[in-house]
Amino acid sequence: MTAFVPALRYLAVSAAALLAVAVAPSPAHAKPEPKAPEEFVALRDVDPTIIQEMRYTTRHNFVGEPVDGYRKPMCILTKPAAKALHKAQRSLLRKGYSLKVYDCYRPQRAVDHFVRWAEDLGDERMKEEFYPRVGKDRLFADGYIAEKSGHSRGSTVDLTIVRLPALPTRPYIPGEPLKPCFGPASERFPDNSVDMGTGFDCFDTLSHTDDPRVEGRQRAHRDLLRNALAEQGFVNLPEEWWHFTYKPELFPDTYFDFPVSPRSLQGS
Repeated sequence: MTAFVPALRYLAVSAAALLAVAVAPSPAHAKPEPKAPEEFVALRDVDPTIIQEMRYTTRHNFVGEPVDGYRKPMCILTKPAAKALHKAQRSLLRKGYSLKVYDCYRPQRAVDHFVRWAEDLGDERMKEEFYPRVGKDRLFADGYIAEKSGHSRGSTVDLTIVRLPALPTRPYIPGEPLKPCFGPASERFPDNSVDMGTGFDCFDTLSHTDDPRVEGRQRAHRDLLRNALAEQGFVNLPEEWWHFTYKPELFPDTYFDFPVSPRSLQGS
């Protein structure tokens, strides 16, 4: 009878292994991605004339790579924020300008990506453009990076204005020499927007909307953007000339994590 013990043990182990395979979740039954509430829309469906240059789907940003959660280069916002942008766009079009958005709704997983990047002090591949005068170990203390972002609530947008007719912005070439974001417009990475004094996502005090060093046309451009948006209920973040939040927010205390993708929207 002892001769059958190894065989019985083998059969028992095999049965246990088969049972484990049977109960293990299959990829087809993986947890589905979260969806956006019905109050969210694609900005293009509300106003297709607003230019979209969604930086975090590309490698031309302060991280230097596409950011987690940005599946498609599209702007998603709450309906009131999108409709308010549409009204601001109509006003600017009459003056020969267009809005251009860089970032809109931002999933929490993207914010988490920023945090991981900021904690990796050895990764400074984009420093020469986006934070030349700031030590990476100061990004949290100086408020450039945080564990939560108003963008994740769906009513905050990063944007600029473009003089019409809009010329295309040339593609960023990974590995190309970087120029400081606060340098003269002729020396910064070329952007088809008007000169705001710095580039987008410039981690520098010169990005403060009312920095007294910003004068002349640069000051006029910042005021044009802020005034056009303020008339429609947007409030500027004083530390970033490009950052605006529509008030009152529909979701002032909720930080969403659905991906930036058409599939995230209800009914898509």
